[in-house]
Amino acid sequence: MTVTPQPPPGVAPPKKSGCLKWGIIGCLTVIVLGVIGCVAIALIVFGAIKSSDVYKGARDNARKDPRVIQALGSPVEPGWWIKGNVNVHDHTGEADIEFPVSGPKGHGRVHAVAERESGGWHYTELTVTPEHGPPIDVLKP
Repeated sequence: MTVTPQPPPGVAPPKKSGCLKWGIIGCLTVIVLGVIGCVAIALIVFGAIKSSDVYKGARDNARKDPRVIQALGSPVEPGWWIKGNVNVHDHTGEADIEFPVSGPKGHGRVHAVAERESGGWHYTELTVTPEHGPPIDVLKP
C-alpha cells in the first residue's frame, strides 16, 4: 500500500499558477472582439449599400409595383440582409445587388443590376422573385 506524503501541519499546499485560467480568458476575449469586429464591418457595408441611390431606387420600384403588391401584400418591406456590390467611379458605376422583401402574404427577393452614367442609375435588370410564384420583371409594365 502506498502512502501519499502529507505536508507538515501549518504548511500550505502549493498554489496553482492560474495560467490556464488567464489563457482561457485571453482566448475568449480575442474571439469576442473578433465577432464584434465582423459585425461592425457587416453593418458598415450594409449601411453603405442601403444608403446608395441604386438600392433605394430598386426598393422603391419593388414597393410600388402592383404585381409585387398582389404577390406579397402591402406594405412591401425590405429585409436587412443584402448581398452584391456597388462600384462608383466619378460619374459612372455599376451595381449588382440582391435583398429580401416581405409583405403580409409572403416573402421574395429583389435582384437589381444597374449602370450609372452622368444622368443617374439605369437598371438593366430589376426582378422580384416571390417564394411562391414566377419572377416579376419590374422594368416591364
